[in-house]
Amino acid sequence: MASKSLCFVLVSVLLAYYIYKPLPDNVEEKWKVMLLDATFRSLGHLGTLAEMFGVKHYMEVMMLLTHIEHTGPTSDNQLTVTDTSFSNVPVRVYIPKGQTDTLRRAVLFIHGGGWCVGSAGMKPYDQLSRLSAQKLNAVIVSINYRLAPKFHFPIQFDDVYNVVKFFMQEKTLKTYSVDPNRIAVSGDSAGGNLATAIAQMLLRDPQVNVKIKIQALLYPVLQDLDLDTPSYRENGHMPILSKTLMVRFWSEYFTTDRSLFEAMYTNTHIPSEDAHLYKYVNWSSLLPEHLKKNHLYNMPTNQNMLLVKKYPGLVDVRASPLLAEDEKLIGLPLTYLITCMYDVLRDDGFMYVSRLRKAGVQVVHEHYDSTFHGILLFSSWPFDLSIAHRIADNYLNWLNKNL
Repeated sequence: MASKSLCFVLVSVLLAYYIYKPLPDNVEEKWKVMLLDATFRSLGHLGTLAEMFGVKHYMEVMMLLTHIEHTGPTSDNQLTVTDTSFSNVPVRVYIPKGQTDTLRRAVLFIHGGGWCVGSAGMKPYDQLSRLSAQKLNAVIVSINYRLAPKFHFPIQFDDVYNVVKFFMQEKTLKTYSVDPNRIAVSGDSAGGNLATAIAQMLLRDPQVNVKIKIQALLYPVLQDLDLDTPSYRENGHMPILSKTLMVRFWSEYFTTDRSLFEAMYTNTHIPSEDAHLYKYVNWSSLLPEHLKKNHLYNMPTNQNMLLVKKYPGLVDVRASPLLAEDEKLIGLPLTYLITCMYDVLRDDGFMYVSRLRKAGVQVVHEHYDSTFHGILLFSSWPFDLSIAHRIADNYLNWLNKNL
C-alpha cells in the first residue's frame, strides 16, 4: 500500500512538473493556459517520436487534433450549414435562415494552423463561423485549402485565391444574395497570412471587379525573412506557438527538406543578394520604442544562395506579404489587425500596421498585452478562457459595426 502511495505521489509530482510553466504575471487563468500548453507540447513530443522512428510525419501527428476536433456541417433553426466546393476547393458555407429585404454581408474566412494543420470543420473554427453568421447576419465561407507537407507553397495560396475569385463573381454573389460592397476577408495566423496576400493580389487583379471592403487579420504571420525579431527572441518558449514550431511550419510550407528548417532557425536562409528586401521588415525602424527595448538589430547575413534558388517562395510576396513594395499597399481596404504580446508573430503585425498607415491605409489595431498566439480559438475548448470570449466579441462587434 505504501509503495502504491509513493508511486502515486511521484507520478503526481512529475505530471505537475511537466504541466507547470512559468508565465508572465498578467496572463489570466494561468492553470488553464498551462494545461492547454501541455496538451500541445505532448502532441508535439509524440510527433517528434513518431517521426524519429519512421512511423509518421510530424505534421500527421499534429493533425490528430484536427481530426479529434472535427464536427460535421450541422444546420439548426438559425443557420443552414453545408459542405460544398468553390472552384474545386472544399468550403463550408454558413447562411442565416429567414427572409431579408436587403442583401447580406459576407466574410471569407481562412483558418490557421501553419499551412499544415487545421480545417474549417474544427470545432473552434466552426463555432466562430456560426457566431459570425448569426451576429453579422452574414454569409460565411470557411475555406479548406490543401495542406503541407503533402502540398507546398503556392498551392495553399492558389486554393484560397481561386475560392475568393469564384465567390466574388456576379453570379455567385447573386446565388447567395450577397452585397458586393460588403465583403470581408479574414483569417487567423497562417490564415491571416493568406488573407493578407489575397487582399494585396485582389487590389490589382483586372479579372476581379468587386472590391474587398475589409481585411480582418488575427495575429497573422507575415514574413519569413527575419526570424530573430524581438518577439521571436522574447516569446520563443511561450504557450501554444514556440519559435521551433513556427519555424517548422515555415519550412514545411516550402519543403520537407530539414536543411531549410535548420537554416531558418538560425536565421541564415536569405542570401546577401536579397538583402535589399530587409527594408520591408526592418523592425528597428518599424516597431514602436517600447517593443524594441534593449534589443539590437542585426541584419542577417548569408552568402549561400542555394536555398532561395531551390525554394523561391522564401522571397515571394504571396508567402511573405510584408515584402510588398510601399506603393503596392496604397488602396488596400480598411484593416482590422489583432496582435498578442506573448506571441512570436507579434512584431509581424506591428510592422504591417506601421507600413499600412504610412501608405495611407486606415487601420484599427487591437493589441492584447496579457495573452498569447491562437487565443481566439480557446473559447470552445474544455479549458475555455474568458479573455478568448472577450476578444471574439470585440472582433465580431467591430465587424458588425464596420462591414
